[in-house]
Amino acid sequence: MQNIIHNINKAFDHRIRLGIMSVLMVNDSVDFNTLKELLGVTDGNLASHTKALEKVDFIKVEKQFIGRKPNTKYYATKLGKIEFKKHIDALEKLINTKK
Repeated sequence: MQNIIHNINKAFDHRIRLGIMSVLMVNDSVDFNTLKELLGVTDGNLASHTKALEKVDFIKVEKQFIGRKPNTKYYATKLGKIEFKKHIDALEKLINTKK
């Protein structure tokens, strides 16, 4: 049981961060507006949670201009994918140990 809890990552302790990583696990990249729409969150909420994931190197942010409009894209890093998979596996094991 101790090993299972060890793999639960505090970086994913919020539903928005779980959502961000879930979307990025199945997409190569996602832009800010698409991510905001998919998760149903405000600009500020999304920005703060993406910054938290970027700070621990779980996502990469790419900013550019398309025409005169800013465009921000997010990518899951290799480390982010590994840690998220470990986190989800640990949650599944924790749930299954209670059966």
